[in-house]
Amino acid sequence: MKLTIDPLPFRHLPIPEMVRTVAELGYEYIEFSQRDDFFPFYLYPRANDDLVQTLKRSLKETGVQIASVLPILRWSSPDEDQRQAAVRSWLRSIDITVELGVDQMNSEFSGRPEQSERSEGQFLKSMEVILPRLEKEGIKLNIEPHPDDFIEDGIEAIRFIRGLNSKNVGFLYCVPHTFYQGHDIAEIVRYAGKDLKHLHLADSFDYRASGGRRYLLNPAETNATVHQHLPYGQGEVDLDAFFAALKEVEFDGIATVAVFSQEEKAHENAVWMRHESIRRLGIAA
Repeated sequence: MKLTIDPLPFRHLPIPEMVRTVAELGYEYIEFSQRDDFFPFYLYPRANDDLVQTLKRSLKETGVQIASVLPILRWSSPDEDQRQAAVRSWLRSIDITVELGVDQMNSEFSGRPEQSERSEGQFLKSMEVILPRLEKEGIKLNIEPHPDDFIEDGIEAIRFIRGLNSKNVGFLYCVPHTFYQGHDIAEIVRYAGKDLKHLHLADSFDYRASGGRRYLLNPAETNATVHQHLPYGQGEVDLDAFFAALKEVEFDGIATVAVFSQEEKAHENAVWMRHESIRRLGIAA
């Protein structure tokens, strides 16, 4: 099992400093995610060959490795122009991932819940191009259901991923999205079984508490999917049930610390989450 960190809270640091920070915090692995100068949200990658080489040198100097790359692109957009742009961005992201020597990518479905059938069709159209390239390069892809996506339900996401019928595609369980996934946390883990390949580790509050009025939004009918990425114990996820279920299914994939909600405590939280994750996952320190 690999324990990684998503360095999103450190995205404002130059890449060499970001990698050094990760090493100083005690992590051996990174899930390389969104940065405005490299993989911006929803846009074509900004990294040229020189910046990719800068990242590779920084990794070599510190001994840190990239366990996975996380592009977030609108490959399921109901808008066809957006979808085609996302496919082009995906192919460039795969080029960069290959150059980095990484064999794991993660992402979201990135469609629209109010156009779920259209989004599913757009996703499948994109995968007709992207999946053969992933399989050619030997890259595994794990996908998570995300709040405000065309699939939010955890069980349905697993079924859909299985329907793709590719050994290169697996399921990513994001713990802070638990309360949007429609089922008991242990039930989803057990149902995923061997298809559970990656975890995003953090806590969150149950937005459904107080009759769904835990968060007051204006106007009241605002369709917002509010959630947090908190350190363990600061939210309401049943973490004991989650980690017990992981042991039951003998999870042995990649687990990423993904605490984003308290950037002012990013260093402190990263160290604490590393120690707690090692303990709870039973990883040899």
